[in-house]
Amino acid sequence: MKLLVINPNISDEVTALIEAEARRSAAPGTELLIRTAGRGVEYIETRLESLIAAGAVAEIIAEHHGEVDGIVVAAFGDPGLPALKELADVPVLGITEAALCAAALQGRQFSIIAISDRITAWYRDCVEHFGFSSRLASIRSINQALRGIGTVQQDFKATLLELARTAVDQDGADAVILAGAPLAGLARELKDQIPVPVVDGIGAGIRLAEAVVGLDGGSHRVGSFAAPPAKRRAGLSPALEGCLDGLQDAAHRTGPAALAAGGAR
Repeated sequence: MKLLVINPNISDEVTALIEAEARRSAAPGTELLIRTAGRGVEYIETRLESLIAAGAVAEIIAEHHGEVDGIVVAAFGDPGLPALKELADVPVLGITEAALCAAALQGRQFSIIAISDRITAWYRDCVEHFGFSSRLASIRSINQALRGIGTVQQDFKATLLELARTAVDQDGADAVILAGAPLAGLARELKDQIPVPVVDGIGAGIRLAEAVVGLDGGSHRVGSFAAPPAKRRAGLSPALEGCLDGLQDAAHRTGPAALAAGGAR
């Protein structure tokens, strides 16, 4: 099994954290292809920054079309999802989607621990989008300026631990999500100091991607995640053009009309 793991941020430091936790989490035999967005921002905090990142992620998916068995979008907030599911004929998971599912499997209510106050409104939107609003106990966040995105764990470990414990003690969280790729790997270090299950988005993304790929349920040929219909396009990269052409050609050959025609014969 080969998974494409994409950092939608441009930070190589964060990509290193993602890669380290992804490799610790992956099952033996899973090959990981790690990529960093070629344009965008150092770390995503807002809906606009997420929109910018989505285009960069789409380009990377298009460049590796046909080469991988599954894709993990490795930034909390899942930039570009669910739209990116239309661009691939393999499972595409985001670490928010994966972390929420993992937390919900381990507790009635969960809390999210975030790296900035600015990011929390967008995170609430994501929780609502995935249908988990009734399970969200709280979102607690660091309210100080960050010295650097690659050093958040070292700079704020004590603060993050306190926020997680407060979410359990005061908000009733049965599980805690340490949100965001800059916190990748920290759950392993803090889990014995937090009295409920602690979820790492990168670890959850890798393990659930492996599980969904292993289910081998087929691809979207109709419905809301099917490839976009063919139409005139302009200004797209060759990789994106080629990926869309391939998906649309496959849909034409294997879609409902083609299947019905085959059955009629």
